Amino acid sequence: MVEINKKHVNVGMVGYKFMGKAHSNAYSRVNMFFPNVPAAPVMKLICGRDRDGVEQAAKQFGWGGCVTDWRELLSDDDIDLVDINAPSNAHKEIAIAAAKAGKHIFCEKPLALNLADSREMLKAAEEAGIKHMVGFNYRFAPAVQLAKKIIREGRLGTIYHFRAWFLQDWIIDPEFPLVWRLQKDVAGSGSHGDLGAHLIDLAHYLVGDMTEVVGMSETFIKDRPMPASMTGLSAKGSANAPRGTVDVDDATLFLARFANGALGSFEASRFAAGHRCMNAFEINGSKGSIKFDFERLNELEVYFTDDAADVQGFRRVLATDPAHAYMDAWWPPGHTIGYEHTFVHEMLELMQAIHEDRQPEPNFSEGVKCQQVLEAVELSVAERRWVKVSEL
Repeated sequence: MVEINKKHVNVGMVGYKFMGKAHSNAYSRVNMFFPNVPAAPVMKLICGRDRDGVEQAAKQFGWGGCVTDWRELLSDDDIDLVDINAPSNAHKEIAIAAAKAGKHIFCEKPLALNLADSREMLKAAEEAGIKHMVGFNYRFAPAVQLAKKIIREGRLGTIYHFRAWFLQDWIIDPEFPLVWRLQKDVAGSGSHGDLGAHLIDLAHYLVGDMTEVVGMSETFIKDRPMPASMTGLSAKGSANAPRGTVDVDDATLFLARFANGALGSFEASRFAAGHRCMNAFEINGSKGSIKFDFERLNELEVYFTDDAADVQGFRRVLATDPAHAYMDAWWPPGHTIGYEHTFVHEMLELMQAIHEDRQPEPNFSEGVKCQQVLEAVELSVAERRWVKVSEL
């Protein structure tokens, strides 16, 4: 086989835990399974504040080296791309500094703690002329890509409804520790910004912009013990640990109107017992409906009104054939893929965009648009009224 002359993209990554592992796996796999992409990520430096932890991550994930200060990473002239998957309160400072240093940026969602910060990040990236991408990985499931294709081709007709729910239960125990995702100054918001952001992005991607929203939220457990340690979505407490205040939402629900006339409903909760990670949506149109559930991520349920009357009903489409996005690079038909593959596809889009000198999708513009809806909902909750997204 002829070796493709690849453009190497040296990556420096800030963060090494849950998302750090997911991103590292993606960088290491993208060219193995998509060898024809003319850009190849090189895992050069990984950054984390804990020296022992980041050294272990560098060895385990396959990074060339590690540092404990992101400024040192940015000062390396060889770094082309900065990947930011540290907690949300670190996104803005690192991203703006990376843009000023002329580095391309991949940043996990939500883009920033608030809309103003996300707009500053977008402005800095645009002024620097760099490539920028935000981490909405669920777009890259083949079944979601199929949903987009069906809608784009008009096979659902006029879209009437988008309803979505992201349900988890990992903090339902009142004694689960006060991890950073439950602290507003670090995370920005709770289930709303963590889970709801994905639903909002999927709605934007599949249906279009929202014009107005009305919402409600609740924090069911007001205080929790401080953690002794935490990694990803797990944490350990200690006996007689002091308690801290939970100042983010445990659950947020909202309704929305779309610019195209469709109606939307959204629910994000970490208190849905029995639901480990149900990220799901249903879309109803004049010619049919589609349903997706991340817990069955290889499947899309499809219904068309023009089917013969005696066989009408939802059909299960297993999106693992070469006819489906990305699947010709993976396994034979029927052999399913998993959560980690959505990140591989995400990094594939980023590498292709860098090679083709275009902005990847979704980029910081989509991150800002998502943040705008998040804050419109928060304003609605605070003022108990419908809020136009354009107000923000």
